[in-house]
Amino acid sequence: MYIIATFEQSIFLELALSALTHKGLTNEQILAVPLDKRTEPRKLFDTIHSADGFSTMDAAAILGTCLMLLGAVYGYELAWGPIWWGLIGLLTGIAIGFGLKMLLLRKTKNGAKAITSEVVLVIRCEDRDRESIEELLWNNTALGVSAIRHLS
Repeated sequence: MYIIATFEQSIFLELALSALTHKGLTNEQILAVPLDKRTEPRKLFDTIHSADGFSTMDAAAILGTCLMLLGAVYGYELAWGPIWWGLIGLLTGIAIGFGLKMLLLRKTKNGAKAITSEVVLVIRCEDRDRESIEELLWNNTALGVSAIRHLS
């Protein structure tokens, strides 16, 4: 049986490895693979062929639509009329929505650290040791744990 776990590069990974060897597993039964991190910066705009799930235009479209509607409605009472105030509301909403998304993107990039998998740990063990090894990994802050049986 193989147990696969992901960890951040931290002292907890070293503690887990130490506990596994103390449990009786040999170095031949444990494989730790560090993952390379993405070096290119995140794209600001999504394309048809690639999207990362963080849209910069959704808030801009929503706020633009709302402020355009308000500008057109109240534009009947204002001097320039509903068309001009609708366009002013549209541009203002797009600018505010885009600015808020950029502020949020900058805050999450420099602010709180995102939890990422940095090391994949593969452990070959017997079926009877599965629960204890999984518990040991979870107690040492594994990000994810899975087990598969031998394929042959």
